[in-house]
Amino acid sequence: MEKNLSENSGSFTRKDEDTITGDTPSLPLSEPVNNVDAKPDGETETEKDVDANHHVQGEPDDEEKKKEEAAVEVPPETPPPNLEKVSEDIDRFLVTSQLNHDNSDFKEVLLEIPDFINRFLDLVEEKIMRNHNKSEPDAKGKHVATESLDSELAEMVTDFPGFTEDAVTNLNKIAREMISSGFESECCHVYAVSRRHAFEDSLLHKLGYEKISIDEVQKMQWESLEREIPTWINTFKECTSMWFPGEKKLAESVFLEHPLVAASLYGSLIRIVAIQLLNFAESVSMTKRAGEKLFKLLDMYETLRDAIPNMENMFPEEYVSEIKAETTSAKCRLGEAAVLIFCELENSIKSETGKTPVAGGAVHPLTRYIMNYLRLACEYKDTLEEVFREHSKIERADSTSRPHYEGESQNDHHQQRSIEKENASPFAAQLMRVMGLLDSNLEGKAKLYRDTALSCIFMMNNGRYIVQKIKGSTEIYEVMGETWCRKRSTELRTYHKNYQVETWSKILSCLSPKGLSDHGKVHKPVLKERFKSFNALFEEIHKTQSTWVVSDEQLQSELRVSISALVIPAYRSFLGRFSQYLDPGRQTEKYIKFQAEDVETYINELFDGNPHHPGNARKKA
Repeated sequence: MEKNLSENSGSFTRKDEDTITGDTPSLPLSEPVNNVDAKPDGETETEKDVDANHHVQGEPDDEEKKKEEAAVEVPPETPPPNLEKVSEDIDRFLVTSQLNHDNSDFKEVLLEIPDFINRFLDLVEEKIMRNHNKSEPDAKGKHVATESLDSELAEMVTDFPGFTEDAVTNLNKIAREMISSGFESECCHVYAVSRRHAFEDSLLHKLGYEKISIDEVQKMQWESLEREIPTWINTFKECTSMWFPGEKKLAESVFLEHPLVAASLYGSLIRIVAIQLLNFAESVSMTKRAGEKLFKLLDMYETLRDAIPNMENMFPEEYVSEIKAETTSAKCRLGEAAVLIFCELENSIKSETGKTPVAGGAVHPLTRYIMNYLRLACEYKDTLEEVFREHSKIERADSTSRPHYEGESQNDHHQQRSIEKENASPFAAQLMRVMGLLDSNLEGKAKLYRDTALSCIFMMNNGRYIVQKIKGSTEIYEVMGETWCRKRSTELRTYHKNYQVETWSKILSCLSPKGLSDHGKVHKPVLKERFKSFNALFEEIHKTQSTWVVSDEQLQSELRVSISALVIPAYRSFLGRFSQYLDPGRQTEKYIKFQAEDVETYINELFDGNPHHPGNARKKA
């Protein structure tokens, strides 16, 4: 940029030598870039003056030789240029230009564009860079624009991106004079390069965003890429809400008399920045599908979706269609990726075919993963509804066919309601399919347990976990519905009854008076055998089921209370009715090992995942 302007400035000077006469007042330059023999402020001389007077008055010959030998060095006595000094030079230049307009021979004079105009742009850019460098990274290594700007710069941003109104006024004067003098292309080139540099190297870097190529995105580990996405979202929102409008106002103010030029420069710059940001979004959508990526993709989808309605007023007319199409394309790619990732849940459930049952009948890791995943997904319920509606064809093509489970009874009314719900909400239909697959998978894993009672505990644990997760999330509860939850609660009660039958039916048969007496006479051998059977069965149940796991406190309490209500009254009645038929002392101690209070204590030790031995506990008591 500087080289091009400098070369043009040299050509401007030669034109001036041939045309500008001595009547034209000379302009003091703060620090000309191309004229290395510049004099201090207030002293100028042309090449003709130098040829006529080889020695400058007041300076010795040896001093002149030293200056010629060190011509490339800035004299130490020359004060360094600053923004205020250059602004004064510009003001004097503009006054002179106005005088030239009043000159009758102005048409024959080509106006010289001094080098300090370029220097003015450089100084302004340096000031912007200093302001940008004040930004410090936060604890996470990100640069936050709203926190890093000081109060003065924050006030500037509300009107122009990093410029004071005085600076914008000077830029407008420069642009007006350059364009009116026939140097529109040079002016536009300097402005475009300067603003692009400010945007790409300063602003985006300040916001923490680093340009990453498509290949680099594909090779990045997800942990690293995941950290870049919030920065991209913040950058995109900052640009569309503040920096793009500010850049538009700046261009319109600098090129106030030339709105078409302003629109072209602004549109070209914003198009470059917007495409760069959108390329990152498309690159992320093309990465390998994985369940943990869903939520970041949805965040990016929402960011682009929310920006599209405002694009009509954000970009010039000739750029709106292109940028809007690119944004929509990137949004659709993210939506497609989200749909495919969500549908991958079906495959992840089907692929879980482990043959090792979970110890103690606890909640299966697959259940925890799926339910926590669905709970988080339903926080994006509205967005997922939108995505599935837009990409229902992709979802149907990629997703597996709707499963039918063995032993599942569905009447025509229920099937019709499922079809209607799918038509009304494709996301809800997909969610129901995932839940159905999870149920089917859990039923298969329950069959891995040899003990039927333990398989019932397994199904109760997982079923209660699912219901509690659904009831604990308003979003997922709205999708699944009250009817589904009532149906699942009914299934849990069925498993509970099955457990009681499998475990405690033999215990209750031992406590039954049937077969103990004949015509009012108790058969003591049969009675003794009943007590021995009860003791052995109860000890075995306690030993085994105290190691089983019921982590839900409510379910654990319900099981213990129901068992106590079933066993303790029967045992207390049996003991009170038949203990008298045993001889006191040794015989009683041998056959009556538990009192009713002992039975209740041991029942309360069931399902806590720790082995207990009722014999040892009784001795300690």
